[in-house]
Order: sequence, then structure tokens, then C-alpha cells
Amino acid sequence: MMFNEVPFLERFGAAARAGFRGVECLLPYDFPVEQIKEQLDRHRLTMALFNMPAGNWAAGARGLACDPSAVQQCRDGVSTAIEYAQALGCRRIHLMAGIRPAGESEDALRETYIANVQFAARAVARHGMALLIEAINTRDIPGFYLTTSRQALDLMDQVNEKNVFFQYDVYHMQIMEGDLASTLKKHFDRVGHIQIADPPARHEPGTGEINYPFLFDWIDGLGYQGWIGCEYRPQGKTEDGLAWMSKWKSL
Repeated sequence: MMFNEVPFLERFGAAARAGFRGVECLLPYDFPVEQIKEQLDRHRLTMALFNMPAGNWAAGARGLACDPSAVQQCRDGVSTAIEYAQALGCRRIHLMAGIRPAGESEDALRETYIANVQFAARAVARHGMALLIEAINTRDIPGFYLTTSRQALDLMDQVNEKNVFFQYDVYHMQIMEGDLASTLKKHFDRVGHIQIADPPARHEPGTGEINYPFLFDWIDGLGYQGWIGCEYRPQGKTEDGLAWMSKWKSL
């Protein structure tokens, strides 16, 4: 979402020059893994996160894990993601739940999703990696299967794999349920990654309704040691909108 002023492979350098120490991306598979690795090494960046293959994105797919008709495609994507993660030194991979396919029962969706998450979790665990799942708001992606922290955590209980963590996107959860600070505190040990943007327009922190200075201090107070990913759409040029992070990027 950020540094779209330049082509994908040039964004790594742009991020490093702006003060970032790590990066994440949606889907890296359009580029040879060697080219991405070269950019990470050149700019001394950590690849913090990326998604497993999510189906035909251009055609509207947003993940495969809940779709009973795409089980083999989902599981083939797990192998591809592991290959990229190993080469890039990435320790966390996100498995997108996907949009509810028409005509499938709730039981079929839940059973398929749980089985696919279990399969992916066990596969990445063999390589010392964690699997992340994320709830996404129904305004940005209508029909998305996983939409609230309660649903995500309940499904994690049913999956029952120790290396599955919740990818807590502050923007999505503010839209769907609010109560951000209390939710993070209550389920802190189950959060494996945090992402940020400011509703309602999904721009930089400070442009919307969330009190980010309070929330960042709250997250620090909880003892969070992981990455916080900036998954927002800059209002203008990416670098012009980075003043909000001046307090934190030197810490």
C-alpha cells in the first residue's frame, strides 16, 4: 500500500531511506524470490510478513482457506509460501480466510477453514514459523469469512495449534468492534502481529478517529515485542505523510 510512487522492487530502498527496519507485502509471488532477497540484503531489511497465495486477486479472490472447492489450491499455496519464507528469512505467514462462496453451508465453511489452518500451521511449524490469521471488516471486503476477534479466537481454539496467532489489524477491528485497548490486553498472548491505519479513510495515523499516541503507549506497556505494520493508504506521497512516526522510529 505504501511507496506506490515507485515500482515494487524499488520500494525496499524507499522504505529503508524513510527509516523502516522491516517490511511486509501482500503477495510477493510475481517476483523471483532471489530479486526480493537481494533488496532485503542490500537495504538491511527484515521481511516481517507476507500472505500465502490468495487465489486470483485480479478477479476478486481474497484468500482460499474457507472455500471447500479450493482445498488443494490452498494447500499447494502453503508449499509456495514456505519456499519464499525460507529464502527471505520470514518467520510469519498470513493465511487469508477468503470470501464466503455462494451456496456453501456455515458448517462446511468452518470445517474447511479449520482443516486448512491446521494443515498450514503444521506445515510451517516444521520450519520454525508461525501462522497468522486476520479478521477483516465487511465494508472493505464484503462477504469475508473472518470478521471479528471473537470469531478468530474461537476458531483458533478449534484449530488448537500452538503456532497459530492472531494478526490484529487495528483499522479493521475499530470498524467491526472497537474496544481496541481492552481487546489487545485481554488477548495479548495470542497476538502475533499488529497492523495499523486510521478509519474512516484508511490513511496515516492521526488522520482519523483513533488516538494512536495513546494506543502505541498502551501496546508498549503490554510488552509487545513484535512488528507493527503500516497497512494504510497514504493521503499523498508516502514520505510526505510519515511525520506521525518521528517519535517512534528512533526508539
